[in-house]
Amino acid sequence: MTRRSPLLAGAMVCLAVTSLAAQDIDPKLLERARLIHQRVLSLDTHVDINPGNFTAERNYTQRLPSQVNLPKMDEGGLDAVFLIVFVGQGNDFTPEGYARAHAAALEKFDAIHRLTEQIAPERIELALTAADVRRIHASGKKVALIGIENGYPLGTDLTNVKKFYDRGGRYLSLAHNGHSQLSDSNTGERDSVWLHNGLSPLGRQVIAELNRVGIMVDISHPSKQSMMQTLELTRAPIIASHSAVRALCNHSRNLDDEQLLGLKKNGGVAQLVAFNGYVKCGPASAESPERVQALSDLRAKYGVTGGRGGNQLADSTQRAAFQAEMQDLDRRLPPPPRATVSDFVDHIDYAVKLIGIDHVGISSDFDGGGGVSGWSDASETFNVTLELVRRGYTEAQIAKMWSGNLLRVMEAVEKVAARSPTP
Repeated sequence: MTRRSPLLAGAMVCLAVTSLAAQDIDPKLLERARLIHQRVLSLDTHVDINPGNFTAERNYTQRLPSQVNLPKMDEGGLDAVFLIVFVGQGNDFTPEGYARAHAAALEKFDAIHRLTEQIAPERIELALTAADVRRIHASGKKVALIGIENGYPLGTDLTNVKKFYDRGGRYLSLAHNGHSQLSDSNTGERDSVWLHNGLSPLGRQVIAELNRVGIMVDISHPSKQSMMQTLELTRAPIIASHSAVRALCNHSRNLDDEQLLGLKKNGGVAQLVAFNGYVKCGPASAESPERVQALSDLRAKYGVTGGRGGNQLADSTQRAAFQAEMQDLDRRLPPPPRATVSDFVDHIDYAVKLIGIDHVGISSDFDGGGGVSGWSDASETFNVTLELVRRGYTEAQIAKMWSGNLLRVMEAVEKVAARSPTP
């Protein structure tokens, strides 16, 4: 059971009432949801980070503008997070390009270890196994895990898979937004240009190595063809760390019914993501071309890859300037209405009906562009549980979606690795 104080539990109720004030909430339902949220282990499988927020002077013990930090996790009752080692890429498939990406990845690994080992070891601990997650949670600490978004920093050296495992990496996506040396990306749908028609020969070797060492394969960013080939190759269940349902929002980052059913057959889990643009599609939710271009220009100016608050910017002056320009942009070119927690849970409902409660999980993509109205940062995490309770999900079902299903997959991957011969 999570060790949360009565004062904190009350704060979560107040937050939920404030955020969902337009809804008529039965006090008994609210109290039941609060107690369920206290008892379940809530795990978000995708939170991006900036190493600048992992220093002695500026770190997650403080209530930073970032969507996730320890105070906001406390306020919302978020117990565990996969902090993400993400490195972007262009088309630089050279030893020098791989070396730069590798160094950037190691910087993020080091930042996470610094948080859990030097900055706040009494408040948050790094989990390397599913058993670790449960043990750390039972101790009253927050749980950190490490996911690797984009296999590009692996370069062409297969031994880097084990090196990333040894540093704590427990899932890895073979590509991001752009084809990598390992796999095509979902972004090939924009221009029908593909590099490998799915997985590259090296990518196939990487999947075997991920199975061998015990890293979950993440298929959220690679192309559909890459995913379907992965299903044929993997000896362990796989995950989609942060995707939504394509039938409800036709975006290349979302999973269609065939992909969802493939995950079910494989024994994997789809961690559905509360990312506005993946939850809500269609003309009513589309941003104008002028706004899209203005946002692109603003983010390029400050070197950020997503989000509205410039949370990736460690420099407070730059962050304040970005926020001011964003507010001005919103006045000039207002955004369409944001997706809500209810819209997000519509995706959960759809997936549960199609593939069953055992194959559905929850993620945010916070600090990487994620968030919907009602779950805009970690402090509002309780609102997701509240909406699930409103929809009639039981505590056992909610516990599976918040962490049970993901930990089951993690344990299965650990078992495959334990049975694998050493090279």
